[in-house]
Amino acid sequence: MPDARPERADAARNRRAILAAAQRLFTEHGPDRVSVDQIAAAAGVGKATVFHRFGSRNELVRAVVYEQANALRQAVLDAPPPLGPGAPADARLVAFLVAFAHLIVDHPALTAAYDASDADGRADDLHGFWYDHLSALITEVRPDMDPDGTAVLLLAMVAGAARPLAAGGARAGRIVDSVEAVARSIVGDRA
Repeated sequence: MPDARPERADAARNRRAILAAAQRLFTEHGPDRVSVDQIAAAAGVGKATVFHRFGSRNELVRAVVYEQANALRQAVLDAPPPLGPGAPADARLVAFLVAFAHLIVDHPALTAAYDASDADGRADDLHGFWYDHLSALITEVRPDMDPDGTAVLLLAMVAGAARPLAAGGARAGRIVDSVEAVARSIVGDRA
């Protein structure tokens, strides 16, 4: 199998411009109210460039969500404590769940659109990373709990917040506060 060629500078610049324009427009108007034509115009590229790069509107939605989610993964790996390395596991657990909650609740319409699209292997990679990270923190902080089951439940609890938010049935701040309260109840007096 031949080695993948590095991305050309102009192609990388176009990709970044398209993703930035899509994220901004999706956040401002909701993904269902933004056309590929609008994204292309805001990015300063042709519509064909958007389709050539991403293939479909759904794939563009997935790419925008993946970029945001991957930023959280990078923060877990190298941000300052408590989200990044160097803090005690209890503080990292709370910081991670709050950051994960913000990832979901700060972009509810985009998250709901992503959930409605056909997810691909990139999401599985991120979900696996988050699950492993959270499970390891739970193992360290609460060895009396089932880390695998607890990690699955916590991630599902937070991810499930997108639908009521997108429908206007909940308030983001209250959800983040509740997620933090649940995380602090798990770690007890340790955080």
